[in-house]
Amino acid sequence: MEYNTTREKMVIPEYGRNIQKMIEYACEIEDREKRTKMAYFIVKVMAQMHPEMREAGGDLNHKLWDHLILISGFKLDVDGPYDPPEPNVLVKRPEPLQYKMGNIAFRHYGKNLANMIQKAVEYSEGTEKKALVRTLANHMKKSYLTWNRQSVDHDVIEKHLSFLSGDKLELHEDAVLNTTSEILARNRRKRPTTRQNTSNNNQSMSRRSRRPRMGE
Repeated sequence: MEYNTTREKMVIPEYGRNIQKMIEYACEIEDREKRTKMAYFIVKVMAQMHPEMREAGGDLNHKLWDHLILISGFKLDVDGPYDPPEPNVLVKRPEPLQYKMGNIAFRHYGKNLANMIQKAVEYSEGTEKKALVRTLANHMKKSYLTWNRQSVDHDVIEKHLSFLSGDKLELHEDAVLNTTSEILARNRRKRPTTRQNTSNNNQSMSRRSRRPRMGE
């Protein structure tokens, strides 16, 4: 008996071993025209195996031809509709992403919150500005607790707010922030249902569906 562990490793397992064997057979065809016809046939089979790939967008036919060459180990020489990929595509590193974080004194608050604080500085003094500053402070406390589950003092948020605003914003003396327990309780309620809870719910529904009906 032949086990998969003793077979040659599949280059792209999603297409299966039969596709890989067909490509290996195509590489052995000496006649270039017949080899090319075989390649077109294999690409059609690959497309039929994964119809969902059409919904992924992009040039599906180009992707399939690239996969064909990759599975062949870059040995399949045919007259395809696209230029074959270069072997170094497998080891080429992607370009590093450029993160535009800027100079953020407290990264746990994020850039957007820092921008909102700067915008709040431009507001005219009054009830609306006091309410906005209190809302920002509550959001700062919520963000702080995301990284640090321990309680955060009112004074810490007030100092950070003053620093981020360039000493132009301060909490009103009567301002009351949400308590740590309130914020953590809200965060727990927003967490997605775990797989275990989903399984328990399904079992509960299954038990209810097996209950005998009236008259049975």
